[in-house]
Amino acid sequence: MRFGLDVAQQRLEWPEMLERVRLAEHLGFDGVWGFDHFEPMYGEGPGNCFEGMTTLAALATATSRVRLGLLVTGVTYRHPSVLAAEAITIDHASNGRLELALGAAWFGDEHRELGIPFPPISERIDRLEDTVEIFLRLTTGERVSYGGRTVSLKGAQMRPRPVQRPHPPIWIGASGEARMLPLAGRLADVWHCFGDASVLRRKWEIVAEAAGRAGREPERITRAGSVSISGDLVAAGKEVEAHRDAGTSYLIAGWPEEGAGRVEEFARAMEVGG
Repeated sequence: MRFGLDVAQQRLEWPEMLERVRLAEHLGFDGVWGFDHFEPMYGEGPGNCFEGMTTLAALATATSRVRLGLLVTGVTYRHPSVLAAEAITIDHASNGRLELALGAAWFGDEHRELGIPFPPISERIDRLEDTVEIFLRLTTGERVSYGGRTVSLKGAQMRPRPVQRPHPPIWIGASGEARMLPLAGRLADVWHCFGDASVLRRKWEIVAEAAGRAGREPERITRAGSVSISGDLVAAGKEVEAHRDAGTSYLIAGWPEEGAGRVEEFARAMEVGG
């Protein structure tokens, strides 16, 4: 089992967030994760919230081993070509440590408050599929065209190519069974879903079936989930084991209410990085 740590980059000053990131790297976590929002998601009132992609770019030069990602990048926030350019830049700045995790976006209030268009869910899923396809083409370094449902390319080219070949791993955060899980089966290198082990086990069948129909080997898609490490640590350990038994091979631990000491306790108990 590989473990990531969600450092929750909200309501913090930059030095404190950097301490969390460096702790995760020191303890042997595989990845450090933030989120892709422009205002705090939890708690009351205003507070700090650092932008996701530029945060990853900064962390790329403040770390040396740990992998970097956002859970997940909303495809409504940036033009797909701009997102591709940002991802390639971060991949180079980190010497190949970017995980590009994508989702259809959901926080309507944030979009409306900031003046960012928030189309219906069907269009957002179309945008997600276009974003993946555009990223795959632009990371070849060749001149490419693409006719999408929401965005198209015409003789486009980006250089340099990413450090990771053929491209950084593409995560798709998906739980919707009608379109999102089948899309993950067709396109994802890693599928992430929230829920306990039994939920992921059931939803995986939909992902795997879609992968097979697309001519892909389902077992080549990494299954990822999340786990709370607040409260009863024994219960958290049992959930980790249940996920392992269900075929999940990557778990992202949420930053606990108990703070850094609990992160260290969890890392020792799970032999993170061992």
